[in-house]
Amino acid sequence: MKSLAELTALRDKMKHTVSAREAAHDSKRVVVGMATCGIAAGARPVLNAFTEEVAKENLDDVLVTQTGCIGICQYEPVVEVFEQDKEKVTYVHMTPEKARRVVAEHLMKGNPVVEYTIGAAK
Repeated sequence: MKSLAELTALRDKMKHTVSAREAAHDSKRVVVGMATCGIAAGARPVLNAFTEEVAKENLDDVLVTQTGCIGICQYEPVVEVFEQDKEKVTYVHMTPEKARRVVAEHLMKGNPVVEYTIGAAK
């Protein structure tokens, strides 16, 4: 059985995680493909890494969400980053480590990690 302090700490941690998934609609959106093929390729740890990093860095303007099939199964796990007035960036063959770098470089500094994009994978 957990103590009240442990439960309060857990609640606070989860609030940050949930808020990363409920950011403003005009913010940056990180969409992780979570169809069967994406999950089989490792999309769940990628989604968790994005959610945790966005919460850890207090990026209130970033919405992390999931979707079904993106349609490019051979590149799974696939992540799309949408920013207002910019072209969508599609990241492929993602891992939790790559997700952390995308947060640091793309979401925080505005520099897409080109070597992880679909254009570099072709």
